[in-house]
Amino acid sequence: MVEKANILDEQAINRALTRIAHEIIERNKGIENCILVGIKTRGAFLANRLAAKIEKIEGKPIKAGELDITLYRDDLSMKTANKEPLVQQVDIQHVVTDQKVILVDDVLYTGRTVRAAMDAVMDLGRPAQIQLAVLIDRGHRELPVRADYVGKNIPTASLERIVVRMQETDQEDSVTIHE
Repeated sequence: MVEKANILDEQAINRALTRIAHEIIERNKGIENCILVGIKTRGAFLANRLAAKIEKIEGKPIKAGELDITLYRDDLSMKTANKEPLVQQVDIQHVVTDQKVILVDDVLYTGRTVRAAMDAVMDLGRPAQIQLAVLIDRGHRELPVRADYVGKNIPTASLERIVVRMQETDQEDSVTIHE
């Protein structure tokens, strides 16, 4: 695949995350009863960045956690050579029942990852509400899923691919389209 366009650079990603942090605080009238849950891998990094921004704004930390949804993905559940499902990891040290859980991911595409993440959260308890924050919404939904907080909407062709690079894993922050 060849890079077609650079959509977001480090500054644009930072601005988008700052805006999303303010929107989360505003919509929820603060951060009481809120838990940020990053979907591994890049969603977890984004959740950590959002948590830091929210703490700076509010003057107190927001509850946070992360999850790996591999076991819950209907299209990815059989990953090993012997067709056994991979064990998922859930690292949420807070009770989710009656809390507002804000799932965080890098790209919203078909909606299958979000559905799997909601299944994983629901296995832990019954949240008062589940919200979704994404850096990129590229369209092409297969399920009725909509993000509550979006860094940038990027209409794409189904053959195009969005590549999110983050400092934590890729030594740079950028979002590009490849075809």
